[in-house]
Amino acid sequence: MADVPMKLIINCETGEQTLEPHTEEEIAQMEAEAAEAAIRLAERTAEEAAKAEAKASALAKLQLLGLTEEEAIALIP
Repeated sequence: MADVPMKLIINCETGEQTLEPHTEEEIAQMEAEAAEAAIRLAERTAEEAAKAEAKASALAKLQLLGLTEEEAIALIP
């Protein structure tokens, strides 16, 4: 039998703690949320890479115009 994710249930009135397996629906929801998080992370990583590439391109173009690296960096937010 595969490892089934468990959840801790605490009865706040009695303090009793029990471990129960997650339902198939809960597991499916967790997997869907993990997939969505992975997509958001990939999108954010791609956005950051695109910004870094655009900044490097702008820096290179400003240097071609005769600005020093320090001057070009000062112009790029």
